[in-house]
Amino acid sequence: MKKLNIVYFGTPDFSVPSLDMLHNHPQVNLKYVVSMPDRKAGRGMELKSPEVITFAKNNKIPFFQTDNINNEAEFIDQLDNEGIDAFIVLAFAQFLGTKVLQIPKRGCFNIHTSLLPKYRGAAPIQYALLNGDEYTGVSIQKMVKKMDAGDICLSHELAINPNETGGQLYTRLKYQAALSLNTFIYQLIEDSLHPVVQDESAVSFAPTLQRNDGHLDFIHKSYQELHNQVRALFPWPGTYCYLNTKRLKVFKISIEANSVKLSPGQVSSKQGKLLVGCKD
Repeated sequence: MKKLNIVYFGTPDFSVPSLDMLHNHPQVNLKYVVSMPDRKAGRGMELKSPEVITFAKNNKIPFFQTDNINNEAEFIDQLDNEGIDAFIVLAFAQFLGTKVLQIPKRGCFNIHTSLLPKYRGAAPIQYALLNGDEYTGVSIQKMVKKMDAGDICLSHELAINPNETGGQLYTRLKYQAALSLNTFIYQLIEDSLHPVVQDESAVSFAPTLQRNDGHLDFIHKSYQELHNQVRALFPWPGTYCYLNTKRLKVFKISIEANSVKLSPGQVSSKQGKLLVGCKD
């Protein structure tokens, strides 16, 4: 039975289900897991390994950690001599340079949690919710030096629930990524991939979110825009507003029926509820 020699690049817990799938795949020889270095974390500021490295250690998978894979000449030469078929990348947090991209015989492939070319960048899950999209999905694209711009080899659509939060969609896509990767591996083995060039006219971006992206602007935003913001940014970075000078975290909002009419930004209270007028 033919096996693919694969190196997996990933870092957070989001990358673990796909790594688990590759580790247990009957037609994959998982040569290495590559990730970021250990970091200090928690109240005790103790060194903590990325989740994929913890998985690799627990399952006795060879691993390599680096701040910049492109500077690791010795390891790159080692990979170049090991007959690697493919690199699989998911939430690795580093760009692969030309020399690294040229190592695998079949290519380097990135798993991205949007329907490319929509939402290239770091936060596609949150932007799909922020914009009230009804669908998102998983794309697997052949990597090039331009961010998320390679030919699409596989695309899987996923419906979004109107009240789904960023955390809930994150979890669903984390496992859908592994399922889509399983399909992709068989297509790669059977040489049945049919890459499609991305339509550059349809490109949009999902840049990294900042904490101040969570500020709720009741004066200029409609209820639906605010609702999408609250659910998209839960649990991180979270949403907030100010009552006088007090900063309030906001976890959920709903429309209050039969309330007094409030102008945008006006605040009132009723039976223990905090009422705020918004744009509409």
